[in-house]
Amino acid sequence: MANILVTGGCGYIGSHTVVELLGDPSCQVTILDNLSNSKRSVLDRIERITSRRPGFVQADIRDGAALSRALGEIRPDAVIHFAGLKAVGESCQKPLEYYDNNVCGSLRLLEAMREHGVKNIVFSSSATVYGTPANPRIPETEPVKRGNSPYAQTKVDIEWMLEDWHRADSSVSVCILRYFNPVGAHQSGLMGEDPLGIPNNLMPYIAQVSVGRLPHLNIWGNDYPTPDGTCIRDYIHVVDLARGHMAALSHCLNRPGLYAYNLGAGRGISVQQIVDAYNAILEKPISYVYGPRRPGDIAEYYADATKAAEELGWRTEHGVEDIVRDTYRWQKANPEGYPGD
Repeated sequence: MANILVTGGCGYIGSHTVVELLGDPSCQVTILDNLSNSKRSVLDRIERITSRRPGFVQADIRDGAALSRALGEIRPDAVIHFAGLKAVGESCQKPLEYYDNNVCGSLRLLEAMREHGVKNIVFSSSATVYGTPANPRIPETEPVKRGNSPYAQTKVDIEWMLEDWHRADSSVSVCILRYFNPVGAHQSGLMGEDPLGIPNNLMPYIAQVSVGRLPHLNIWGNDYPTPDGTCIRDYIHVVDLARGHMAALSHCLNRPGLYAYNLGAGRGISVQQIVDAYNAILEKPISYVYGPRRPGDIAEYYADATKAAEELGWRTEHGVEDIVRDTYRWQKANPEGYPGD
């Protein structure tokens, strides 16, 4: 296929995407990661799964000189850009750090790409760019809004920066992928989500409770206007999400343009349904308690993924049962996450 540089490729979504890329014998992959929220041992797991080891550069995307050296040596055909801080709550406490890392880092990356004539980028964005949507089912025509958190606003700012770059240079190919709720793990049990500290997201929290790392799950709000009172979200298996990057790269590589796609399952599932599905596969169900609603949480939203299906030929293949089974397999085999610092 191509020679691909993957920023943040040791992270959760990045590592699963690297596995899919290496499944194509014609694809060469180099990861650039500062390991601030990931571990070097991920490289060993990727190699065990694919029998191929990606190239690796330890560098920070804010280091323009390091980026320039890396792109000059690798000479990639395209960049898949995952690197960035991603905790919504933390971003409210440390907004300047999020703007510095996510926005300024992305600017340094685009400058290095321009310097070395790299014309193709696939950007890891988020459904948070839609803010509070007019309707629960969200198409790409939903306006991008001021972010509800500094994290969300960094995604908006990077999207706008990419759009302006394309307007200034119509020869570049910019593909923006807006994720909904990535969950699950690789079917091998070798790779999964391994957040630092107490998880911010539902599935890794459930998984850590299920292996005894945390005492119980907090479900924030059970009085929403939904069938069971808990929030409804669009949960997409991380392997389906990784396949979506392959489809986007195949469609957009060396095709100048500005592309944007929702990547989601296209169906809403409640927090309670996820918990019940997870408990159904456990010998000892996890305990959970209901707490008050969190500020800013929306009752219900999910993707309209029609555009990705029609233009990329991409659809999700994994359901809720796959999500909970693969998550539990990963966490049970790796109760403390990846080895190493």
